[in-house]
Amino acid sequence: MEPTLHNGSLIVVSKLSYGIVAPFGDKIILSWAKPKAGDIIIYLYNNMLVIKRCVAVEDNSLEYSSNQGYNLIAKENVYSLSEEQYHRLKNTFSVPKGTLLAIGDNAESSIDSRDYGFIPMKNVIGKALNK
Repeated sequence: MEPTLHNGSLIVVSKLSYGIVAPFGDKIILSWAKPKAGDIIIYLYNNMLVIKRCVAVEDNSLEYSSNQGYNLIAKENVYSLSEEQYHRLKNTFSVPKGTLLAIGDNAESSIDSRDYGFIPMKNVIGKALNK
């Protein structure tokens, strides 16, 4: 899949789409919505801002297949996994409470939840707004 955003792209981020997160902390002060599958979200990972597409939210079921390559099925979409990613995730059959699964649109060369795990909701900064 072709990347939605390219280096140098300008994006508008709604930091109030999901609620208010305490500055310099990991506590959600007030929440009025949660990310949905399909949202392009911005979150903190390793003290860096990351932008990826949310593909599954808490309690969504996850399925795995190793018939023809390694695959993850989330919300009826199929995502390729490396053997290492497959073995790391294959025993998780739903997205854990308080987390989400985010994958880059250019999944073949994206480093994302398949590599570093589920994203805590408290790390979500906001939602990228469409043009």
